[in-house]
This record gives sequence, C-alpha cells and structure tokens, in this order.
Amino acid sequence: MSSSDFQWLTYGAKVHAHTVTQLLRHAFEVMNTLSGEERPTPICIWGLHGIGKTELVRGLAKELNAQMVYVAPAQFEEMGDLVGMPRIEGNSTRFAPPSWVPRTEGPGILLLDDVNRADDRILRGIMQLLQYYELVSWQLPKKWLIVLTANPDGGDYSVTPMDDALLNRMLHVTMQFDATEWAKWAEKAGVDDRGINFVLAYPELVNGKRTTPRSLVQFFDQLRPFDNLSEALPMVKLLGEASLDPETVQAFIQFVHLRLDILPSPEEILDSPDFDQLAARLQRIITGEGVQRLDMLSVVITRLIHFLTHQPPEMQEQRLAQLAHFILLDYIPNDLRLSMAQALTSSGQPALLKLYAIPEIGQLLLKKM
Repeated sequence: MSSSDFQWLTYGAKVHAHTVTQLLRHAFEVMNTLSGEERPTPICIWGLHGIGKTELVRGLAKELNAQMVYVAPAQFEEMGDLVGMPRIEGNSTRFAPPSWVPRTEGPGILLLDDVNRADDRILRGIMQLLQYYELVSWQLPKKWLIVLTANPDGGDYSVTPMDDALLNRMLHVTMQFDATEWAKWAEKAGVDDRGINFVLAYPELVNGKRTTPRSLVQFFDQLRPFDNLSEALPMVKLLGEASLDPETVQAFIQFVHLRLDILPSPEEILDSPDFDQLAARLQRIITGEGVQRLDMLSVVITRLIHFLTHQPPEMQEQRLAQLAHFILLDYIPNDLRLSMAQALTSSGQPALLKLYAIPEIGQLLLKKM
C-alpha cells in the first residue's frame, strides 16, 4: 500500500521545500524585529517520513550561521526529561533546565523533531514552552526560534493526536516531495548522478512505505563503488531490496537495463573533449529502443539548468560554445529547446546572457518574447 492510499491529516498549506524554507526565513526576520520579552511563533512542519524535513532545518540553520539544538521528544520517558530536575534555592524549589536547553543567546533554532511521536503527557507539557518559550523555572535565551516536525495523522503512523489548544500555539505548513526541488538539493549534496537521473525520471515512485527520499539516498550511496551498474546487477538488486519498495527496485533494474544510468552529466556536456561523440551517445539512449524517450531528454536538460543556474560554475568560452551546441541539437524538440534557453537566460547569471549573442538562440528567444 502506498502513502497516497491514506487520508492524511496535516495542517497548513501543502508546499514544496523551497516554500518551507521561505517561511522559516520569514520567521527569522520577524524574530529579529521583536523586542523585550516578545518571542516568535513556533512553526510546525508536517510531512511524510523521510521527505527531508529535518535536513531542511539543519541546512537552513547552517546557511544562516545560526545555532541549532536537536531534540526528539519521543525519547523523553519522564517529565523530568522535559522540564528538568527540581533543586532547592533558598526557601523555594526551582527546576534546573535539562542539558538540551540552549544556554546562549541566538540566533538559533530549537528543533523538536517528530514531536507527535511523543506521548500525550509530553505533548501537554510542551504547551507552555510553545506559548512563552519557558517551562516552570527556566526560559529559552532570546533570539531562538522553535521549529517542530510532525508526521501526518490518519494513516499508519504511530502518532499522538494534537488537540486544538496545542495546534493553536503554532504556525503550520505541510511539506510535499517535488523531484525538481529534491534534485537541486541532491546536486549540492553530491548525491550519485545516476540516482538523481532516476528520481527525475520516476518521481511517482517516491511515495512508498519504504521508498522515500531518505531511503533512496541511502541506496544511491551504496552504489558509489560500482562504475558499471550493469555488471553489478545482482548486488544492486540486493541493496535495493534491502531499502526500497519492490516496484522501485524493479524500475531501477529496468533503468539500468535500458542503459539510462549512463545519461551524461552536466559536466560531461560542458567539458567533453569530443562533443559530437557525446551527442551521438545521448541520441542512442533517447531513441535506442525505437521510441523517443523525451522524458530522459528532459532529465538531462533539467540537471543542466540546475547546474548552471543554482551553483553557477566558471563559464569559459569553451563551455559556452558547448552549451550552445547542446541547445541546438537537432533531435531536441523546439518546445524543450525554447524552455531551456529561457530558463538559462532569465536566471540572472550574467555569463548566460551571452546566449543572446548566438544568432540561432537569440532569434529563438526574441521570436517568443
């Protein structure tokens, strides 16, 4: 049974990772405008397991040069794990903050991960923390944002329902998987090229019980030692069955059988010493079975656009010339050719504006303006 078979209960707008990041950035900006004892409203990110919620928060904290404290409330067995232990100070009893509580002023993110996997006592216990950024006798330092992640209710997850009083203390957003957004992250993270190609080619498979973005990355990491996947198919199949749903494994084996794992990378397209040979190889892959695989051509184009626009490399004249040759390949349909040229020239990268100076590309772009 796939994830889509359940009527998931989540909250907030259903958006992709980029929009979730925008919301968190906005919360940071709001936090920096607060004064006195004001605190930002916590944000809860809902989403299926393995979709990358935790890694998104970690990545943003690193990008913002912010501190980060990770806590899994499901691991709290006693209320003392949450509120701390009592101690006598003079004539009163105060609670010492637990070791996970931040001690220094932010900016920082306190991540309460998989919060609704904690039991009901713990959920009721964090209500004061979410409302006032304090618990019993201690308070979070200033300039800290509380972020929570949660799995959907209404399916087969072992989660504790949250009541309205708890839900109303947070802003909510639901993160959904998007192959293009994932591929941008994967390029930066150094995920195996063949894995990125596979996910872009078969995004509908990334919604199973075992096949998730996380389990796919684990699988792709195991493939690194194999230069030729065709020669290692028994082990590839064994590794796939150890981490993925059966239909995903079957699709990946077919992906290798069709030699789609050898789609050229962006670096190959831009730096190949024999571009004509590379172009002929790509054409054989796309038309080799007598059926034009425009989906595979789209994978190659998507990866090339990401490579050139999101972490732009050095763009020497040789690379620009090979890029132009690629855009003008005669077996690329005009609609794909135009969308690629438009995406590159509208990216804001000055080097890519030089494409306008290439007559065939300039005419194509100006004709559609």
